[in-house]
Amino acid sequence: MVKTKQYGNHKSDKKKHIAKTWKTKRKTKDLDQIHADMKPEVAAQLLKQEVDYDVTGCAQHYCLHCARYFVDLRSMKEHFKTKIHKRRLKQLSEEPYTQAEAERAAGMGSYIPPKKLK
Repeated sequence: MVKTKQYGNHKSDKKKHIAKTWKTKRKTKDLDQIHADMKPEVAAQLLKQEVDYDVTGCAQHYCLHCARYFVDLRSMKEHFKTKIHKRRLKQLSEEPYTQAEAERAAGMGSYIPPKKLK
């Protein structure tokens, strides 16, 4: 018995970049971007936003640490009790990674452990 030649196997345009779609579907802000948002003047703007009907909850209920909008205050308070929020708070307790720290890790200086933030 002779095998037949297959044509077009795994070359569908629909499936071509599906892995990339999955990786970027729920992309959130990085920790260094959130640290920049936590500065007092920026945080005040994010927490007191104007009504925007295109954003979830009209942009009135925003978790600064997780960079997420919520439908109402009740769902936001429930979010504060979740493991995801508590993990993010723990990650944000250390100061953000800097270029100077990267250079020290590459051998261009002595190691200084990261500091805890309040």
